[in-house]
Amino acid sequence: MREIEISLQKQGLHFIAGIDEAGRGPLAGPVVASAVILPSQVNIQGVDDSKKLSPALREKALSTIFEKALSIGIGIVSERLIERINILEGTRLAMVRAVESLDVDPDYLIIDGITPIESNLPQKTVMKGDSLSISIAAASIVAKVTRDRMMDSLHKKYPHYAFHKHKGYGTKEHLAKIREFGPCEAHRKSFKGVKEYVLGVS
Repeated sequence: MREIEISLQKQGLHFIAGIDEAGRGPLAGPVVASAVILPSQVNIQGVDDSKKLSPALREKALSTIFEKALSIGIGIVSERLIERINILEGTRLAMVRAVESLDVDPDYLIIDGITPIESNLPQKTVMKGDSLSISIAAASIVAKVTRDRMMDSLHKKYPHYAFHKHKGYGTKEHLAKIREFGPCEAHRKSFKGVKEYVLGVS
């Protein structure tokens, strides 16, 4: 999980920011990205791709990440802005905002996936980076837990949809709730599974 970071550190790069997002696929809620810079020799037990961890293990890992990280940045793009610029650009913007919110200037960015972001900083995209890089894995946990907490808050505002369970993803239960109650303000109105029930959209 540290081979990418070690290789970059050997090139004289010290502040390496791992970047990942959560919430690209759901039908509701924001997309959240995180950028995490870890110390060069850090070893955080339990850090892995956030999708492989239970909620309890993510929360435990999150506490350790916040304790040991040199800097953590979070970027959020709302469902309304996603509708205006599309989810790909929304995801990229969330990542840019995450980098900009770091209080340590990174030397290099390593980004989960295949899509670079707009930045003057040198960067590298890594397929399945959350399973290959400890920095990206840490960012995936921060982004996931942050977004899950936001969806829990949305559940309190819109209890009919059970956002606390599915976090906005298109589960059978969620789709059934959309059919029953129609979309709410938190839904991404152009997404399949939602747009069919927006007033005036066939």
